[in-house]
Amino acid sequence: QVQLVESGGGSVQAGGSLRLSCVASRDIYGNYCMGWFRQAPGKQREGVAVIVADGTTKTYADSVKGRFTISKDNADNTLYLQMNSLKPEDTGMYYCAAGGSCVTFRNFRWWGQGTQVTVSS
Repeated sequence: QVQLVESGGGSVQAGGSLRLSCVASRDIYGNYCMGWFRQAPGKQREGVAVIVADGTTKTYADSVKGRFTISKDNADNTLYLQMNSLKPEDTGMYYCAAGGSCVTFRNFRWWGQGTQVTVSS
């Protein structure tokens, strides 16, 4: 059974850091594009960062370039999102996803339950 389980969200002040984790089932982790998405209240969900199956290519939304880093840990099938220099506009529910396009950030098949990130000014 496909599973994506996120953790690591929380509340921080602007300028702070958080690291999100997503543990994936083995059949997903090594075979598909994976990524992080977020949705703020009243806004559409948007792609934040994606990474190809072998981890060699990473793509970021312009709004997070230079501040966020996506990575994979093959030892424990975990996807990470290191978020630094957080801004209030980074607030939202963050979702781990897999099985979509690392080019278009679309058509992801599997989703986690989400973890809340709140950044106060």
